[in-house]
Amino acid sequence: MGKLYETITEELANWIEKRELFFVATAPLSADGLINCSPKGLDSFRIINPTTVAYADFTGSGIETAAHLKENGRIVIMFCAFSGPPLIVRLHGNGTFVDMRSEEFSTLSERFPDQPGVRGYIKVDVSRISDSCGYGVPKFEYIGQRETLVKSIKNKGPEKLAQYRSDKNATRIDGLPGI
Repeated sequence: MGKLYETITEELANWIEKRELFFVATAPLSADGLINCSPKGLDSFRIINPTTVAYADFTGSGIETAAHLKENGRIVIMFCAFSGPPLIVRLHGNGTFVDMRSEEFSTLSERFPDQPGVRGYIKVDVSRISDSCGYGVPKFEYIGQRETLVKSIKNKGPEKLAQYRSDKNATRIDGLPGI
């Protein structure tokens, strides 16, 4: 039932843009390193062109995705239909962490709403686009985004947020460098 695509088609792009939630998975090269899978929300995902996507990476307690991408670049982004017809779409590719100090940061930030706490962008050159049935994915009713992250970031303010990143995002749980 699954289908492979050469590019992100207009139909897929329209479907992806309606998802309120997506999942990101990365892994270190080390056989005993921990695989990371993170849910993402807010208005944080953009299709740059038919083979390039990006999402806003918000300040958080971990830095797994950025650290894995710095080491090996491997990433998969997964979208699921929780309402309507069942479908799963996966975007595999080579990702890079675009941090606040890079020239590309400001170019990417123009594509996103102004949101507090963005510490960088994850940009992915997509090499494999696939879908699958999603028949086993349950239906859920979307009732809105949580406000906790944005409130927490605003409460910290710029100085405490910078210190938090320094304390929590310098290395990842397996010791790879973060930001």
